[in-house]
Amino acid sequence: MTETISTKIWHEDPEPDNPFAARTCYCSGFDVYGDLLGRISWMQYLWLLIRLEPPSTQQVRMLEALAVGIANPGPREPSVHAAMSAGAGGSTRASALMAALAVGAGNLGGARDVFAAMQSWAACGTDLEAWRERLRNPPVEERTDVWPDFEHSPGFDPNGATCPTPVRQLLNCLTALDEGPVLGWLGTSREALESEAEAPLAFSGVAAAALHALGFTPEQGEMLYLLLRLPGAAAHALEQEMNWAKFPFFGTGLTLTDDPGPTPPSTVP
Repeated sequence: MTETISTKIWHEDPEPDNPFAARTCYCSGFDVYGDLLGRISWMQYLWLLIRLEPPSTQQVRMLEALAVGIANPGPREPSVHAAMSAGAGGSTRASALMAALAVGAGNLGGARDVFAAMQSWAACGTDLEAWRERLRNPPVEERTDVWPDFEHSPGFDPNGATCPTPVRQLLNCLTALDEGPVLGWLGTSREALESEAEAPLAFSGVAAAALHALGFTPEQGEMLYLLLRLPGAAAHALEQEMNWAKFPFFGTGLTLTDDPGPTPPSTVP
């Protein structure tokens, strides 16, 4: 009896003496260890795995820039903080990454936020009026059995004041690499969209626009966003594992920078 594994992504030719060991591995028709190994970059291979076709030079540069921009959201970001807590608490390294994935999957700046924002790009494109209508009347979450309803516009930061400099820097970098209209339109329309959303653009919003511009589906974008943000979580978890007594948050308590002073005594009898 011959076992058949059905997948468009991968094909193996077995070793002559062991049908369960691969002699040749093909990814979307390309010999991985005979032709690709040592000749393509990690981003080129990642693209090939997801899209089943080789990327252009411009597409690789754009995906690489996005990957650098979101690789480490920083220790204040909830998914990284979760990984740090796991590292400081002595959990396994796999647990630290799983904590980062679990927290980073959500709809507040997480991968589900990117998924929903990419759905908006698919529906609205570069039509500002269509965006305004969607921001005013957002669609209902499809998986209410898993995800709570959004309390903000996907791709925007409900806790932000103005668009942070790094978000704008990433947007500018990706705009220079984008051969289509998407990132440039987002740059010129950002303030109008922020006004409608009543919140500044977030990293998740820039990532959603870039992944849409590169032709990824919302499902693919959700996966890539989860994957590409893991390096920072891993690095910070390892740091806390080695320096668990120096967890950077609240070691000496909170210091108020706008302390209003003591509360006057109540005069109500």
